[in-house]
Amino acid sequence: MYRINANFLKYPGAYLFLQVAKKREAFAAAHPDRRIISLGVGDVTLPLAPAVVSAMEAAVREMGRRETFRGYPPTPGYPFLKEKILAGDFAPYGVHLEPEEIFINDGAKGDLGNLGDILSGDDVIAVCNPTYPAYVDSNVVYGRCGEYDAGKGQWSRVIYLPCVKENGFVPELPAERPDVLYLCFPNNPTGAAITRAQLQRFVDYALENGCLIVYDAAYEGFIESPDVPHTVYECAGAKRCAIEVRSFSKTAGFTGCRLGYMAIPMELEADGVKLNALWRQRLAVKSNGVPYVIQRGGEAVYSPEGRAQTRAQIAYYKKNAAAIRDGLRQAGYEAFGGTDSPYVWLRTPGGRSAWEFFDLLLERANVVGTPGSGFGPSGEGYFRLTGFGTWEDTAEALDRIRSL
Repeated sequence: MYRINANFLKYPGAYLFLQVAKKREAFAAAHPDRRIISLGVGDVTLPLAPAVVSAMEAAVREMGRRETFRGYPPTPGYPFLKEKILAGDFAPYGVHLEPEEIFINDGAKGDLGNLGDILSGDDVIAVCNPTYPAYVDSNVVYGRCGEYDAGKGQWSRVIYLPCVKENGFVPELPAERPDVLYLCFPNNPTGAAITRAQLQRFVDYALENGCLIVYDAAYEGFIESPDVPHTVYECAGAKRCAIEVRSFSKTAGFTGCRLGYMAIPMELEADGVKLNALWRQRLAVKSNGVPYVIQRGGEAVYSPEGRAQTRAQIAYYKKNAAAIRDGLRQAGYEAFGGTDSPYVWLRTPGGRSAWEFFDLLLERANVVGTPGSGFGPSGEGYFRLTGFGTWEDTAEALDRIRSL
């Protein structure tokens, strides 16, 4: 008799955003006359930039002609996109990478989970607390996280690094050595950013202790503070200890197109094996690459027109986030983030739990956000709102919240 991967049965409950969606749907069914505004899920609302649309339209026409038709793409990605990535995302910050160190993917979340394929099943992971749930969830299926303690809201083999108001939502170095350390900055969900000096401390720690840093830079495009690094490779020695993951989802509105990439420097080695070569082998076994049309759209993001248009979109979302943060503060809430990030992290009022505040906001203001406890135990008593809605919905939602 065949057997299942029983690690999937260890999950304590439904995925956070599925729980949010289920509650919203139940409320909408019971109150069909109410207009619900969602500031919960980090999905974009603006359409693709015109430069991106034009490039993808041209690519589709190429696919419709025999002389320009393309079949399977290069599994690691087309050189034309890699060259733009290197010139646009790394060279401006004095970082040099080779095209062979960039791997194009269908979105950051997939490869953040797929990395487990090339790592030992015995590896101990460390994560910020709170953090994006996918880091832990994707390791649960490999059996790395041990058993779940419902009372603590923690997995027995996961090292949690508290990100709280007292440390500016940037964690201290691990007291217990992990094998793999997940960092996401600008951070989801807290909206906090890490300074270059703070990140260098983590890189130095990883080099001294033989750790791998998985650096999620999905929100790099929202950075405005001068002391915040745009890539982990701005730190000395990072190429010997860090993998960086990037996404086009939020910076260019590709949530419906699925495009991202991962940088794996040649210097990264474990057990005498280069991780770059191991990942390349994994791709050959499990992937046929990202569609040509999508990659041409990604290339257009780096054109002068594409850069200007996508930056205007980011500015739109940042205006929303700043309005949420400032409006909440004026109404007496304690709110953080919204500067180098599209997320606003607020303390729930009146000592309410995160889910109690979710219910209050949904029932009385008809606004959906995300309970902080869903991102980890240190997220209890906090709540996340996003700037990814329309300006009109953001303004109305803020008015509703302030009227509570």
